[in-house]
Amino acid sequence: MKLDSEHTLILPLVENKKDHVCLPLAINVILNYWGEYDLEREAEGRSRKYKVSKGSIFIEGIEIAEARGFSAKILKSTLGVVKKKIDQGIPSIIIMPGLKDTIQHATVVTGYDPKENRIITYVPEPDTVGSIPEKKFLELWEQDGSLAIMIIPKDMKDINDKESSNANHSYRLCFEAERLLYVESTAEAIKNLKNAIDLNKNNEFALDMLGSVYNELKSDDAKDCFEECIKLNPKFYLAYRGIGNYYLRKEEYSLAEKYYSLAISINPNRFGPIYKNRGIVRLNLNDNRGAISDLTSYLDQCPNAHDKNNIELAIKDLSSKLMR
Repeated sequence: MKLDSEHTLILPLVENKKDHVCLPLAINVILNYWGEYDLEREAEGRSRKYKVSKGSIFIEGIEIAEARGFSAKILKSTLGVVKKKIDQGIPSIIIMPGLKDTIQHATVVTGYDPKENRIITYVPEPDTVGSIPEKKFLELWEQDGSLAIMIIPKDMKDINDKESSNANHSYRLCFEAERLLYVESTAEAIKNLKNAIDLNKNNEFALDMLGSVYNELKSDDAKDCFEECIKLNPKFYLAYRGIGNYYLRKEEYSLAEKYYSLAISINPNRFGPIYKNRGIVRLNLNDNRGAISDLTSYLDQCPNAHDKNNIELAIKDLSSKLMR
């Protein structure tokens, strides 16, 4: 496609040589754009303290940027602000829904086309850009709270809009909580998330994270967090999924099916494993036909699922029962 050069930034092609936990590709791209290179050694050093080998811990990438003299802000943003930053020469990292078995991912907005009403995103392939209609972009972005991360040289600080320091710190605490969860410091992570909510009552991202932690702890407080999140943002996909998980654990299958279905209605292609969960729920509701449909959708979206053989056997068994 032909780019609108007036409103599009050219970012360097960057390929992470290794699966660094502490150097998300999006942050590596931004730092390369600002002229910072050779980040892998520092990322490797930071990664050694984690047991995980895949995924990324965003706060570590942010701290790598700050250690090199950059300013980082995490905020709930708008498309107007993102466009303004592009015209100032500042790309934004946007938290977006994932696909298949990835729940979330970070993308870099590099431009916009006002004639075509499209948002331009970075794609780590030569001579390739992503292009998303603005309406679709906003629908996807809203599902995770419209979060943006902006990393800029400190000497450009004067052109960065003055955002609420409390709100910025509130979202940062969420990313710090994520790091704490990676090292199994659950109590400290809960403390961070509660502090994040105290600083910013409208932080649906923190409410959803706290609900997920409580779900893991089998605490009934999970439901309250998810419900409060949905009050703030009725399109917050992960909160509906979280309540579905809560009711599945409580063996309240009709309610679990309701909330899984609400999540799927928001985005049917976002997270394949939700179909397996709803399939299990429908099995417990004696809806074999619905269970077959869901388990089939799970494998369609996650063709390399670790439990593929077991799921295929379950589908075959359920199909044979329907034919009797």
